[in-house]
Amino acid sequence: MIEAFDYSAPAELFPSKGKGFRRKMVSYRRFESAAVAIRYAIEELEPDKLVGAVLEIDEDRYDDVAIRNLYASDGYPLPRLNTNQEGSFV
Repeated sequence: MIEAFDYSAPAELFPSKGKGFRRKMVSYRRFESAAVAIRYAIEELEPDKLVGAVLEIDEDRYDDVAIRNLYASDGYPLPRLNTNQEGSFV
């Protein structure tokens, strides 16, 4: 669990390149807040681009596991998509 995380801090997201012949081009993005960046990473990125992605906030870096944990945290300030018991979106 990540303590005292500032979800309002500006953030940068570096998605992985993904795999496969028909991969969409997804590149570096800046976000006004970490909460919005995390929501984008979890809810909008293709799963293969989340694996290996890095979220950077004030020179601190968070991998895909940390991004998922931040999204699942009780402190996450934005509404989440509905998920099933396995954590997949429904």
